Amino acid sequence: MTSDQMLDVTGLACPMPIIRTKKKMNDLAEGQVLEIHATDKGAKADLAAWAKSSGHELITQTEEGHVLKFWVRKGS
Repeated sequence: MTSDQMLDVTGLACPMPIIRTKKKMNDLAEGQVLEIHATDKGAKADLAAWAKSSGHELITQTEEGHVLKFWVRKGS
């Protein structure tokens, strides 16, 4: 999966991954993809809910070892 930018929030606990993701999404143009790396297990539910409520698309997510990876496309 390709992305336009990457955000590393590994080691951060809730709510920081969401706060930093929201801030980074503001820098992207509509349709661009942000790749997010997190270690907080709560990020699975939190990022999915945040993306849906914010009008963004959670394209996919994977887990590689202890790192959760998410790809979110910016909505309008």
